[in-house]
Amino acid sequence: MPSRRPGVCRGDRGDRGQVAIEFVGMVPMILLLVAAVWECVLIGYAFSLAGNAADEAARAGAVKGDAACAAAAREHIGGAWNLRVVCEESGDIYRAKVTLAIPVLYPGLNFGEIDGTGGASLEKEAE
Repeated sequence: MPSRRPGVCRGDRGDRGQVAIEFVGMVPMILLLVAAVWECVLIGYAFSLAGNAADEAARAGAVKGDAACAAAAREHIGGAWNLRVVCEESGDIYRAKVTLAIPVLYPGLNFGEIDGTGGASLEKEAE
C-alpha cells in the first residue's frame, strides 16, 4: 500500500510559487525603503556641504573680502544645489551664511533649504 503524506492530495500543488508572490509584494516596500535611505544620505550630504562652504567662505572673506567669500563658497558646490551666499562683517568676526536647496532623490529636484553658517576672525594689518 503506497504511503501518503498527510494534507497533500494528488492535484494539490502545496506552497509552490508562494515565495515569488511574496517577493513581488515586497518589492515596492523595499524600493521605498531604499529611496528613504537615499534621501537621508542626500540631506546629510547637503548639511555637510553647506557647513564646509560657509567655513571656507568665512576664512576667505576674513582675509580678502566679500568677493573672495562668495567665490570660496561656490568653489566646491555645483549649480544643481541652488547656492546662495551672504557674507558680512560682525564686529571682529567675518560671518558667512550659505543656503543650499534640499534635494529630492537627486540634486536639482528640491523641496526645501538648508543653512550653513561659518565665522572667522578678521585679519587686520598691524598699524
